[in-house]
Formats: sequence, structure tokens, C-alpha cells
Amino acid sequence: MPAPDLTIRGAGVFGLAIAWAAARRGARVRVVDPGGVGAGASGGLVGALAPHAPDAWSEVKAFQLRALLMAPGWWGAVEAASGLASGYACTGRLQPLADAAAVATARARGEAAARHWPDGAQWQVIPATGGLWEPPAAAGLLLRDTLSARLNPRAALAALAAAIRARGGEIVVEAAETGPTVWATGATGLADLSAALGRRLGGGQKGQAALLRHAAPPGTPQLYAGGVHIVPHADGTVAVGSTSERDWTDPSAPDDRLEEVIAVARAACPALAGAPVIDRWAALRPRAATRTPLLGPWPGRPGHFVANGGFKIGFGLAPLVGERMADLVLTGQADLPPDWAP
Repeated sequence: MPAPDLTIRGAGVFGLAIAWAAARRGARVRVVDPGGVGAGASGGLVGALAPHAPDAWSEVKAFQLRALLMAPGWWGAVEAASGLASGYACTGRLQPLADAAAVATARARGEAAARHWPDGAQWQVIPATGGLWEPPAAAGLLLRDTLSARLNPRAALAALAAAIRARGGEIVVEAAETGPTVWATGATGLADLSAALGRRLGGGQKGQAALLRHAAPPGTPQLYAGGVHIVPHADGTVAVGSTSERDWTDPSAPDDRLEEVIAVARAACPALAGAPVIDRWAALRPRAATRTPLLGPWPGRPGHFVANGGFKIGFGLAPLVGERMADLVLTGQADLPPDWAP
């Protein structure tokens, strides 16, 4: 491959999304990651693409909404170029409501959704029916939103990598720096950036998740109950997770915290009572100190850029992050929230 127009360090979802967006514009891209595709936090199991609550509207929520709305076409283009499925589907989400206060909050947020979300997208209170794919709801009511989507993280990364290669891009385990470079290196990258700039910009939090064998019918919504995401995938599995741990002994080893998550998921979803666990996962997820991503030029390093801190919403933001960061690197201009600059 000739010298790339753009080098991306990190083959997680941010790095691959930027590479794909740049490659579609005709740029020669090279992605470098010693661990390969999805070696870090992006190589997980859950894949919940869930919107923030629509009240207390902010720039972050507006950015996330745009990303979620562009996801069907964006992932569709990835699938068309790669010939591989990403597991993307917009199937909605159910959450139990515990009491009258929770119901009142949910209804107020429904009014906010009517103001901020596009026509047809709903955040609404509905009656619980007691079905096997419903969390127990003390108030007899559930919150339903129709914007939540899901994808299969590992399948999505494989599709992105294949799409990049189909456009002439390169994904390698090592290479010298050449031309503009984007650093999308997760928790390690946040530590490096903090050291370089002399202030703490974030770090890693351990996340754990599990995969259960259960074939939910097509279109089954994801659930969020007891702080746990329960996400049915199209391949006959259901992912549950994830923890957010500031303290740990081994960041890559599943432990008793994950067993607690599995127990919560089984209690929240009767359909999973006898579903066997077929995979367990743990890794450090990059959490910026502000809890918003860090996107923009690396201060004091001309030609270097940062795309980091996706934490729990990285896959949901990835389509728009990819496009805006490609704009920034290739044209020098991008519509990014100024508060997200490193």
C-alpha cells in the first residue's frame, strides 16, 4: 500500500468508524492495532444502542440522537460493502416502572421526547402484560422507547474491517507513523493523553458481560432492569451486562460481579431462567473524566488527533463520530461539540 493519507491507532469501534468514513471519501487509510480488531473494550458482547433520557436536553443528547438516527443507513452501507451482517436492528427497549414517582418521571420524559425526538419516535408508558420477555414491574407499567437499537459488537467490527479492506484500506498490527494520525486507543490512550497534557482526562473502568444461549423471536425488544442491559441478538443469543467497576484485581478476568449481573438478568427476564451461559467477557472501558468523548486535535502535537472516551455509548455514537472526525482530519473542519476537544 502507498503511504496512507491517514493512520489510525486503535481498531476499536471509533478507530474503525473513522477509517471507514475516510475510506469512503477516497482516502488511503491504515489502521494499526497490536491486538488486532476489537482487542479492547469494543470487542464485548452487549451492543445496546440506547438513547439518553430526552429531558434536560443538551448538546451531548442532540449529538447522540443524530448518531442513532443515521445508524440504519450507515451500518447498511457497511454491510453492503463487506458482505457481512453487523447484527444491527432497531427493536426498541422496555424498562420496568417501580412506583408512582417513576411513572410520573417517565410521562414527563415522554413529553420531552415529543419536543426533541423526530416524529414517530416514542418514549411512552404502557401496561405490563406479564409476558416471559418482560421485567417484573411493581407499578404494573413499563417504559417503552422506540429509538433503542442493538448490534452484535464483534460482528459489527468484523463487518467494518472487511468494508475498510474492500475500499483499499489496511489493518495491521504495527507500522511506522506516516501522515496525520488519529489516536483511538481506549483506556491506555486516555492514560497516555493525561500524562502528555499533565492533567487527568480519564481512565479505564472494568466492564463485564455474558452471553446466554436463547433464541428470542425476531423484533424482540431489549430490556433494561436492575441496572442491567438484556439484549437479544439475531444469532440465537442474548447478551447481558455490563458492570462499571472503578476497582478490580484483574481487568480482563470475569469474576463474581458478573455472576451477579447474570442473576439480575434472569430475575428480570423469566425467559432466561434456563438459558445456559456460553461466553463471559471482561475488559477496561475508556471513561473520560467528563463522561463525554474526547474528539479533536491532540494539543501541542500538530497532525495528531484524539478519538476516545466512548465508554458506554461508543457504538451508538460511532457513525457520527466517524464522519465528523474524518471531516476534521481530511478537511480541517468538523461540526464537533467544542467541549469535547481534548
